[in-house]
Amino acid sequence: MEENDVVRSLAALAQPIRLRVFRALVVAGPEGLTPGALTEALDVPATGLSFHLKELTNSGLISQERQGRNLVYRAAFERMNALLGYLTENCCQGEPCLADGAAGCGC
Repeated sequence: MEENDVVRSLAALAQPIRLRVFRALVVAGPEGLTPGALTEALDVPATGLSFHLKELTNSGLISQERQGRNLVYRAAFERMNALLGYLTENCCQGEPCLADGAAGCGC
């Protein structure tokens, strides 16, 4: 993953509603959710939600697909995994990281 892609993804998630939307789509899994379902689940106005969905789509963290009359949004798990991999690539100099730092890396 390129550094600019990482920055774009993190910037998209650096907003509370977008972070909530992304997390809801991750929980929904491959089935995804419609904007109506997201609006109801997250108590977000539909007009604001469309802006946040556009930002997440532009970042590559989510995708959209038309199914009949509905749009379905899904988390882009490959992109999410690439982002997490980039962020942890050099963690603890390649040694397993433990929550208490017992690996000797001070993580």
